[in-house]
Amino acid sequence: MLVKGVLYVVATPIGNLNDMSLRALDVLAHVDIIAAEHVQTSRHLLSHYSIAVKNIKLIALHQHNEKIIVNKILAFLADGKSVALITDAGTPAVSDPGAILVQQAREHEFTVIPIPGANAAICALSAAGITNPHFLFYGFLPTKSGLRQRELTALASLPYTLIFYEAPHRILESLSDMATILGGHRQLTIARELTKLFETIHNCRLDEATGWISDGDHRHKGEFVLLVSGRQTQEKTEISDQSQQVLQILMAELPLKQAVKLTAEISGDNKNTLYQLALSIKKQP
Repeated sequence: MLVKGVLYVVATPIGNLNDMSLRALDVLAHVDIIAAEHVQTSRHLLSHYSIAVKNIKLIALHQHNEKIIVNKILAFLADGKSVALITDAGTPAVSDPGAILVQQAREHEFTVIPIPGANAAICALSAAGITNPHFLFYGFLPTKSGLRQRELTALASLPYTLIFYEAPHRILESLSDMATILGGHRQLTIARELTKLFETIHNCRLDEATGWISDGDHRHKGEFVLLVSGRQTQEKTEISDQSQQVLQILMAELPLKQAVKLTAEISGDNKNTLYQLALSIKKQP
């Protein structure tokens, strides 16, 4: 039993139509209005599940008209109508239209109910074999290389797995910028055409990615999810003989803490490890 005057945020399949949830089907079959990214695409989805649309009003809500159409949908909600928000594929408002509508609905104190389902980023992450439990979902990078490199520079120091979406016509340029800014040594998972016939999940170094895509006739096609390993923060724990010698020389002339600080700056070795070494040297007869 659906609640009137409620906005349902309904996830739809990202490829394989069998990924539609029973709860999502029930909502779409019984709401008064469906706000869809592209009406014709949504008609195909509804027809596949034999959901009759004669009693359901379909209206378009996409990135170019969302700000305009929001007030119309708010009026429907105020009139006690139930509204389902869907996009062409995946979860609305996540790198897809809908966030403005959800924000306005909540600000006007309408109930917003999420109907979970497919999401390309989580789908790719679950099958990538990445053991780092922390990740940052960025979505689409800027289309221009200069802006894209600036964004990547801001992300370069983060230790989390970085998740991006990318379109086929920009994939090679984006991967090239990633290798330049983030470093070609980082591990990359390329996930394309997820849940579809030509689904591909490939692991490689970031500096090998453009070559792998260029080697295949169809590897540059489809929608991409890119998962890039975060910056490694492993600290050096072994002190070289040369660093030990520098430390001993400085300790003979300077206070212990200052000698440790300068040795760390000169050698790049871990400051805490050097401090423990300095203490042991000091205790020697």
